[in-house]
Order: sequence, then structure tokens, then C-alpha cells
Amino acid sequence: MTQTATDYPGQGAISVRGLVMRFGEVEVLKNIDLEINKGEVVCIIGPSGSGKTTLLRCVNLLETPTAGDIVVNGFNVTDSECDIDGMRRSIGMVFQQFNLFPHLNVLQNLTIAQTKVLKRSKMDAEKTARHNLERVGMAHKESAYAPQLSGGQQQRIAIARSLSMNPALMLFDEPTSALDPELVGEVLAVMKSLAKEGMTMMVVTHEMAFAREVADRVVFMDGGYVVEEGSAEQVIGNPQHQRTKSFMFRVLNPTMVEEGDEFPTSAVGGSSGAENLAIALDTNFNRGQGS
Repeated sequence: MTQTATDYPGQGAISVRGLVMRFGEVEVLKNIDLEINKGEVVCIIGPSGSGKTTLLRCVNLLETPTAGDIVVNGFNVTDSECDIDGMRRSIGMVFQQFNLFPHLNVLQNLTIAQTKVLKRSKMDAEKTARHNLERVGMAHKESAYAPQLSGGQQQRIAIARSLSMNPALMLFDEPTSALDPELVGEVLAVMKSLAKEGMTMMVVTHEMAFAREVADRVVFMDGGYVVEEGSAEQVIGNPQHQRTKSFMFRVLNPTMVEEGDEFPTSAVGGSSGAENLAIALDTNFNRGQGS
């Protein structure tokens, strides 16, 4: 029997328990636990390769977890009987790349999924599309095509496209990483407005100022672990874990490199600093779990 949202009632928008993700022999996510409440904005930060995007993709089942449970809007997405299409209809996802159809104009990009998936009439779909284009400040571009738009404009349209499906929550995977610095602000402004409207948002980002201003909670990941989480003021402004402190120092002071640390390597066996860090994280977390 197909599992529906009513089989897993609850107030949380996203619940992740004991999540493990492996690609072959490489363990990318290691026993992740995370709760995101309705109306909450949670920013996931950390170095490249820490597992942030993989975690986000697991939530929408774009990657199939190796172990653990994920409940999204009442759907246990790791249940083989889950109505995956029904679950995905309740989620909007914005990727690093804009993924607009180049042969369709802006309005058509926003209406095609509404008519095909939600079975809305063309009139209702266009009304919804225009409303959301207005929300992101792009109403004047409804007849334009993707190649005629800047990266920032395309990303705002991608957000409007997701909103046109009336999602209960939004997932953002580094939505400004492919943009020129001058265009980042216009996309972040749209995301700030969504947060003020009460949209539940899970955001993978390197934009620390945005996270500090908008996030209800910040989660710092490294080596496949959730290393530290808390308020933005705590994690970004006053981190407690040494690895978080090191990361934030590098992010906030990108030109300050201590002497001898330009190319970190180990004195033992020529291992890289990253390898040593992974070993240290594994050792510390395993010790903390009593294994």
C-alpha cells in the first residue's frame, strides 16, 4: 500500500534520523540527525565536500540514502511505499544552476509544471505565475527567454517557478554560487522576503551575512558530520567547536594565512591536512558515540 503524508503526522517539516550515505566505499554522510520545524529557516554551512548538498538531495530523494529515516511534510521518504511524487509536489527546490527551458519564455517556464503536474487550467496557471513573478520583481520579463536574462534574473525566475507549485517548504542548494558578485544581492533579497513570509527553508550556502541575518539556526557540517548547530549568532559569531572556529576564521579572514599553513600537510607519511582532519573527526565522533 502506498504510504501517504497522513501516515506520519507531526509538526516538523523535516526530520532526519541516523542518516548514512555512501558512494561506493566513501561514506559521505555519517549518522546525521536534524530537525527543521515549520516556518523555520535553517542554513547549512561548511567547506566543500562536507556533505551539505548530499544531505539536501537526500531530503528530496534525489539521492537514495544508505541508511536512516527522513520524514518530510509527513512523508517518510525512505519508506519503499512512499508516494514520492506526492512528496515532491510539496517541496520547491532551487539549484545552483537555473535549469530554465531555453525554448520557452518566462511565463511558459512557470506554467508548464502547473498544467502538467497539478492539472491546473492555463488561465489559473498563468494567474499564479504572474503573481509569483511579481513577488520576485520579474513581472516585466514574462515574455523574455532565458538567454536574454542575467544570471540573477534567471535565478529569481527559478524561485518563482518553484513558488508557483505552492510548496510547503523550499530547498536551496547554493543558489548564488553561479552568479557574479553584483547579482547575488537581488537573489538574496527574494529569499529574505520568503523568510519574512514564514516559508520553511533549508538553505545550503556560503553567504555568511545572509545566514547571520536570516537563519533561525545554522548547521555547520564537515567530514560528513554535523559538527555544530545553534543560532546564527552562536555558530557564526561565537562558535564552540574548534573546527567551526577554524572554518569561520578562514571564511571571515580569507587573506590571513598563518605562516607554515599555506599548504597544510602532515609530518607523518605525507598525509594531507584534510585527511588528518577526517581522521580526527571520525575518532572524536566515534568516541562520543561509545564505539
